[in-house]
Amino acid sequence: MSNLLDRARRARARYGTDTPLPQPENQHDAAPPAPVVAGPAAPQATTGEPAPASRARKTRVARTRISGTWVAVIIAVLVLVVLLIFILQNPTRTELTFLGAGGTLPIGVAMLLAAVAGALLIALIGSARILQLRHTARRRRP
Repeated sequence: MSNLLDRARRARARYGTDTPLPQPENQHDAAPPAPVVAGPAAPQATTGEPAPASRARKTRVARTRISGTWVAVIIAVLVLVVLLIFILQNPTRTELTFLGAGGTLPIGVAMLLAAVAGALLIALIGSARILQLRHTARRRRP
């Protein structure tokens, strides 16, 4: 709908018409109607230069997958910095045993390993669910 409004505004600026702009269909998004100015149309440039309304205007750049990835990388780096600070501030060694194996590790490293193990478990469960959905989708395909 905004594309239609933009085209109408450009046509209005180019031809100097006093036609009202189309209103949005959704009344929740409706803005008050623009006042219609009665009188002569704005003079057009006769030197071949573009009209003032058709000058370059600010446009929004569309989001891309790469921009989303870039944001995710920045967030991941910030999380890693926080984890590094946590590990460096907790150097106290603790004794660990797991399935008969034992040893000592700094407590920050031990907690990081536990978090990574939990993330891997969640990834495994999520992957199993995705495979299940793909299998179901393939079966329903004609």
